[in-house]
Amino acid sequence: MIRRDRSHYQATPTARVRRRQEAALDEQRRAAADAEVLAAEGAATRRRVPIKVVLLIGLLVILLVMVTGGILLWGRVSDFNARVSTASAASSALWGPLGGEERVNVVLFGYGGPEHERGTYLSDSIQIISIDPVADTTIVIPIPRDLWVEGVAGMPDNGKINEAFAIGHADGGVAPAGRFAADVLSHVTGLEIGHWMAMDFAGFEAMVDAVGGVTIDNPQQFRYTWTERTFREGRFTGGRFRKGEIHLDGGRALAYARARYTNRPGQSSDFARAKRQQQVLAALQDKLGDGGLSSVGPGLALMDALEGNLKTNLSAFDLFLLSSHMRPDHRIQLREGRILEATNNTIGQYILVVIGREDATDYRPLHRYLDRQLEKPIPGRSAAPS
Repeated sequence: MIRRDRSHYQATPTARVRRRQEAALDEQRRAAADAEVLAAEGAATRRRVPIKVVLLIGLLVILLVMVTGGILLWGRVSDFNARVSTASAASSALWGPLGGEERVNVVLFGYGGPEHERGTYLSDSIQIISIDPVADTTIVIPIPRDLWVEGVAGMPDNGKINEAFAIGHADGGVAPAGRFAADVLSHVTGLEIGHWMAMDFAGFEAMVDAVGGVTIDNPQQFRYTWTERTFREGRFTGGRFRKGEIHLDGGRALAYARARYTNRPGQSSDFARAKRQQQVLAALQDKLGDGGLSSVGPGLALMDALEGNLKTNLSAFDLFLLSSHMRPDHRIQLREGRILEATNNTIGQYILVVIGREDATDYRPLHRYLDRQLEKPIPGRSAAPS
């Protein structure tokens, strides 16, 4: 009897068996993969941090950075304030008034300083910045340095308005000079001027350089010289400013603001000089920006530049508030023939006196003139909340 060999069938599974084996292996693989996914999800679940916690940590980090930066910035500001201001760094003389209804008047004195050989403490530039907080407008009033002053107790020998700063300086320095000159100016103009700033030529130059120079639009080309002798000889050795847009570094900006002896009569008056000074200040305001974070860098650079060259009775915070008013909406010029007339004093000096005065000490016509001019609406501007 012949037996069939079944070992071949036992060694080689049938197709049906193979399919079953492969299906079993696939099921094992899927189970293993599912187990790995579940394990990973469980670990992730255990590690997951609530979104509120993440946000809280982020806010704490931002707050820490802001507080640290604020402390460092406050240290810089406080140090600057201590060097330039007679007021406390934590005080403000302008915050309330700039939100009120009465005009706020600040006078800016520009003077030669120790590096200037002649007329060291004569105020070469006097500009009153008058702010209307209701209409949110700023008017600048340049005061001619040749305006004659009589009837002021602190100036018994009389003198030009630019001498008041020098007289005050003799009583103890720049701070007494600023106070006394502001008081004299209040007497002459009839305006309440309780705030003052005084800057020397070196400070003006350093201020412009600190922001990388300024760009202004010069309306008329002119040449200039520094002495009356070279002016009379027609030798304009100081330099030239071309018409149009020009970029000025500190030294050139100072020359542009101060040039008095020029080959253009219209550029030789105190009024023209005051206008050029305002151009430079407005360009500086543009460099400072809108007061946001972009203004921090230029602001710190200006603080570094002004230490030792600026003195004021306003705090550093007040200077920040005032910086947005360096571009005036209007100018009041005390013109000859309208409110001032030219004459000579007893020693032959050229001086300007008030038209319509009853005597040499009567400044009431000037008071009334300024009151009327300040009450006039500014063309193109309407009253708006400050």
